[in-house]
Amino acid sequence: MAYIITRLCRDCVDTGCVAVCPVDCIYEYKGSDNATFPNQLYIHPDECIDCGACEPECPWQAIFEEVAVPVAFKDDTPLNYKMMEPSDDFVVKKHQKTEHPTSDQIAANKQKWGLTT
Repeated sequence: MAYIITRLCRDCVDTGCVAVCPVDCIYEYKGSDNATFPNQLYIHPDECIDCGACEPECPWQAIFEEVAVPVAFKDDTPLNYKMMEPSDDFVVKKHQKTEHPTSDQIAANKQKWGLTT
């Protein structure tokens, strides 16, 4: 079991999770198949040690333990696993300091992707 980065990360791509990952298992896609792999971060399921350090560091609240991924994001789990196939197109993401979103921006992003709390 691994942690899953959901579509709440799409086009947000904050790297707070990268900074705390002890095994560098968080990747970005550098290939050309953006229809399959949208602009977000991905956790390599075989490399993730389930430490959970990444989850609280994501200001977009996009990371979930695999068993806790909301039903609205059920397709995001196989997407994280699919990243293992074209592994040459993925590179470990480097941490970049960015401004964190406001609570209103987080709520709007959740609503955009169909997550209601």
